[in-house]
Amino acid sequence: MAGEILDNQGRGEAGWQWPAIHPEGRKFGVIAGAIALAFLLILDWEIIGWPMLALTGGIFAFFRDPERVVPQDDRAIISPADGTVSQIIQVEPPKELVGDDGSGHDGLSDGAITRVSIFMSVFDVHINRSPIAGTVKRLVYIPGKFMNADLDKASDENERQHILVERGDGIVIGFTQIAGLVARRIVPFVKPGDMVAAGQRVGLIRFGSRVDVYLPAGTDPKVLIGQKVVAGETVIAELGQQKLIEGVAQ
Repeated sequence: MAGEILDNQGRGEAGWQWPAIHPEGRKFGVIAGAIALAFLLILDWEIIGWPMLALTGGIFAFFRDPERVVPQDDRAIISPADGTVSQIIQVEPPKELVGDDGSGHDGLSDGAITRVSIFMSVFDVHINRSPIAGTVKRLVYIPGKFMNADLDKASDENERQHILVERGDGIVIGFTQIAGLVARRIVPFVKPGDMVAAGQRVGLIRFGSRVDVYLPAGTDPKVLIGQKVVAGETVIAELGQQKLIEGVAQ
């Protein structure tokens, strides 16, 4: 019908569906499931088999990859992670995201800017998404510790991966995937030079973690500490008109 409003999959009506399981997690689920069935059907050790079967369900749930409806607004900076806003503070950005890294591309500016930290529990979706559309300019992996990702010092000491995305108008956003107590691997889906859409999947962190987002100077957050956010959907900040003008001028 002409003028019909469609959903994000081109359908004329909304409907719930089971979320897909990301390929990165299918192998873990299959292995756990096979072990559970071996204990239940071959060894008849129910005391181990049933907990293993429950663990299998938990693994598949952890790696779920639902579709998201991304806000279509040039001013919007979108949450890169599902979880709870744990911190909103003024900090110096990581040195890996500041200035020219030798490639001829400028990163974030020196000086304190607002960092929004999003803590992901093991019950949250762990697929991370780009907060803006643009080109991936940097992808910097740093090995480190595995402290509780909710601690402030996790930003500087834990295993982490910095990502820098630059829009066509020159506005730059940096964000960092941080491993936590249980997480043992950060898996990237993109590389420097890739073009990404706002809300596009850029990577995942296995089993509990955190994402820090560094907002451009003069940008106010639109979320509060303790607020639940959804990757690819929740607007965590909006670029002011002056920032947009500066970006176009560049």
